[in-house]
Amino acid sequence: MLPAALQLARMSTVITITATEQHLMDSFILRALAAGCGVALVAGPLGCFVVWRRMAYFGDTLSHAGLMGVALGLMLGIDPAIGIVATGLLVGLLLLALQRQQRLATDTLLGILSHAALSIGLIAVSFMDKVRIDLMGYLFGDILSVTGMDLAWIYGGGAVVLVLLAVIWKPLIALTVHEDMAVAEDVPRLPVLLTYIVLMALTVAIAMKIVGILLVTALLVIPAATARRFARTPETMAGATMVLGIGAVGGGLFASTTWDTPSGPSIVAAATALFALILALSAVRRSQI
Repeated sequence: MLPAALQLARMSTVITITATEQHLMDSFILRALAAGCGVALVAGPLGCFVVWRRMAYFGDTLSHAGLMGVALGLMLGIDPAIGIVATGLLVGLLLLALQRQQRLATDTLLGILSHAALSIGLIAVSFMDKVRIDLMGYLFGDILSVTGMDLAWIYGGGAVVLVLLAVIWKPLIALTVHEDMAVAEDVPRLPVLLTYIVLMALTVAIAMKIVGILLVTALLVIPAATARRFARTPETMAGATMVLGIGAVGGGLFASTTWDTPSGPSIVAAATALFALILALSAVRRSQI
């Protein structure tokens, strides 16, 4: 029989360890939620233009090029996020240049660039025997491993993206509504589109750790497509997309921590569930009119 004092000390130690573990878990969840909300705030307005301009495949192309950027960053010994931005910008410039020819349609060019970039990235990664790479983390994200530095990158980079987007908001809307008329009214087409490409590349780099390279486009497209069902103005749709994105992050994290599911895919699944819900509510409302 252990002395009562020793038993009490052991129980106190167990309680202290349990409280510490709970505190660490709460910190992980709070950082993950903060990171996901930051990405949703950035991806929301940009996703609206992806939907309006029917550029979902372009988002896929930039995200697939992200893996090539990761390989480039590791080979040069720099932050992979910088490599992602660089390759995204390169692919965007290449697309703008190739669009000048009339032989291939834009969706065909995007298909070529998307799969070529992904294949080159995978080949480059396979040659890096001396570098440990969490390929699944890059492809599908790992929001629960977000650090304080990651949060600084997400909110700092996100602020830059939102400020620049606010600057080109009206010209970009004009080009989206009617490009030829906007050009006739002296809207600077090439600078605006180049800025948009840079912002998309930055967003892919920002969202990489949250939902992964392969799921970034889903976070851009699904909340925006959901908001389009009920939004009446571009600004309303952008705000609603942000709210829906934050809701998807919260729902996905809840599912991930409750049922031990992958965090990135869970967030996308939650966004899809919100889309299905809004779609069903819209159908019910139409049937009642």
